[in-house]
Amino acid sequence: MNSVVSMIDHAVLQPTQHDDDVRAACELCNRLGVASICVKPSHVPLAAECLANSSVLVSTVIGFPHGGTTTATKVAETIEACQAGAREVDMVVNLGKVFAGDWDYVAQDIRAVVDAARANDAITKVIFETGLLDDAQKIKLCELSEQAGAAFVKTSTGFGYVKADDGHMVGTGATEHDIALMRKHTSPAVAVKASGGVRSYEDAKRFVELGATRLGTSSTQAIADGSSSDAAY
Repeated sequence: MNSVVSMIDHAVLQPTQHDDDVRAACELCNRLGVASICVKPSHVPLAAECLANSSVLVSTVIGFPHGGTTTATKVAETIEACQAGAREVDMVVNLGKVFAGDWDYVAQDIRAVVDAARANDAITKVIFETGLLDDAQKIKLCELSEQAGAAFVKTSTGFGYVKADDGHMVGTGATEHDIALMRKHTSPAVAVKASGGVRSYEDAKRFVELGATRLGTSSTQAIADGSSSDAAY
């Protein structure tokens, strides 16, 4: 169980979460020995301060949650976050450009963030929002992410939604199909992160068995306890 917990990027990304939530989450992450805490860009300095003497890394999100900011803005976000203490950045692809099939733009967008992060001693995880995409789009994004030098491909923001048959909006997240697909279409040089809907130890274990080596979740304590959570992310 400890090996699974050590793969977790603990998410503190809800809009209402504030400084005290980040401080409490840093204590949790340090106690459990997760891989990183993933916070909003404005919380990077606080998380870096709280975890200054910890093996837990600070990660943050770029262009979150829809990827629609300009490449220059994403690069500026990346540089600022890294200078404030982030060692990993999780960038969202420009979903509008993906759906338009503007792959040159998408490739340049990813590469610019990867290069900015690398220049500041950080790695990049590329978020696809797989629940909104077809398999051909996911495969193309795997190829572009690897070509750009990304360290990880990642399923979801945890904040994506689709309309169900009954008209209700339902959250999208990691699926077994997507983890297997992304692992198949990247080389061993690129790792896979399952994110969104990882709410139990069984969820986490299943995704790891399929090839994920990072898990984005806010259900960290439940996973460490071998139980499950009804957390939104």
